[in-house]
Amino acid sequence: MDMIPSVDLKDFVSGDPQRKQKFITEIGNAFEQIGFVALSGHFLSDTLVKDLYKEVKNFFDLPQEIKDKYEIEGIGGQRGYTSFGKEHAKGKKEGDLKEFWHFGQYVVDNPKLEAEYPANIMVTELGKFNSVGKETYKMLEKTAKYVLRALALHLGLDEYYFDKFILNGNSILRPIHYPPITSEPKNAVRAAAHGDINLITLLMGAHGRGLQVKNHEGEWIDAIAKPDQLMINVGDMLSRHTNNKLKSTIHQVVNPPKELWGTSRYSIPFFMHPISEMPLNCLEHCIDAEHPKQFEDITAGEFLHERLIELGLIKK
Repeated sequence: MDMIPSVDLKDFVSGDPQRKQKFITEIGNAFEQIGFVALSGHFLSDTLVKDLYKEVKNFFDLPQEIKDKYEIEGIGGQRGYTSFGKEHAKGKKEGDLKEFWHFGQYVVDNPKLEAEYPANIMVTELGKFNSVGKETYKMLEKTAKYVLRALALHLGLDEYYFDKFILNGNSILRPIHYPPITSEPKNAVRAAAHGDINLITLLMGAHGRGLQVKNHEGEWIDAIAKPDQLMINVGDMLSRHTNNKLKSTIHQVVNPPKELWGTSRYSIPFFMHPISEMPLNCLEHCIDAEHPKQFEDITAGEFLHERLIELGLIKK
């Protein structure tokens, strides 16, 4: 496969059984074959997208000393600001050439989870940053819920199988700024080759070259979405839960050609996480003689903790 398939969520929610099945088949096949799709028909309005990019740019344009006060120690970077070069890919020493912000879950009617998750950090310098971030979070979470319903049906599960696990889940919205490159990077790229930790990732901002996906032949292919599309990929949690039937594909963000080093890049992934108690045990539907069980039983919370240690975001 040398290109990323496109799907339209409007087919799934159309009320037409044939269109609904078309979407289930298309996204299921894409996630088995390459682990990525470009999705249109999501719940983000053009106005919301425009407002979000404006607010994100406003934040990263703030003086460094103001941004630094939003970098909170002791929470593994789960909320607020993470400064340039702090995060690295699993197995890499060099920090990625990026800075980012984290919006987390807005818990409803669950005091236990409210106590478990760090509180969202409020930026006082920007009037709309917090509210626009929250609205984007909600719309991407809604989009992800419908994608997971389609995948549940593709896997032979009840359509609403994932709903109980993603309600108040530990999901993260991450606006990323890749600043202009000022000197030859030493073994560092904007985001080194990695697989995502979570169930699925919904990415805004994959409209120009930079994001690359490794296909099953080991070739890097460009993943470029149309302006109205989100790029969606399978994360390691979902791959594990489906005994690798749905593929978590290695991807990277490469540095631009030298003539474009002076430009910033912004991208905004939404990492859909379940609640910590979700068992990631391989589904019985996905185990047979040809596909023996590949992974040990583990919960989503345990798996996330292991990976945050590997990424250097929390200490053992």
